[in-house]
This record gives sequence, structure tokens and C-alpha cells, in this order.
Amino acid sequence: MSSLTVRRLAVWAVSLVLGFVISWLIITVGFPILLPSARSITIQDYGYIYFLVTMIPISLVFVIWLDALMNTKILPD
Repeated sequence: MSSLTVRRLAVWAVSLVLGFVISWLIITVGFPILLPSARSITIQDYGYIYFLVTMIPISLVFVIWLDALMNTKILPD
């Protein structure tokens, strides 16, 4: 594999992990802070499909920034 392919795989892996962590923090910590009457919500309570719909756009934001920083050219110029 070329170094560009390795960098691209790294961008996707890091972006998905960061998207998962940020989404999990929003659901479990952010919702109770914004709604004081709310209790901590798990991913199962929130729903797996809703979690994916939350996680994927957040992950794509990280892909955009990491693509620009690591010069992987995933997105066209």
C-alpha cells in the first residue's frame, strides 16, 4: 500500500472514532445539561439508527478537516 492509502485509511478511522465519541458525549452528557429534567440517555435508549444519523455527519466534518490537514485529497480541490 502506498503512503497516501495509509493516510486515507487513517483519516477515515480517526474520523469515525471521533464521530462516535463526540456523538456519545452529546447524547449522554449534552442532553442532560441542556434539559435539566432529563436523565442520562444511553445509545440503546436513543436508538441505534438515530445514533448513526447523529454520528455520520459529525464524522464527515472530521473527514473534511483531517483531509485538509493531512493532504490526502479525498475531497476534490
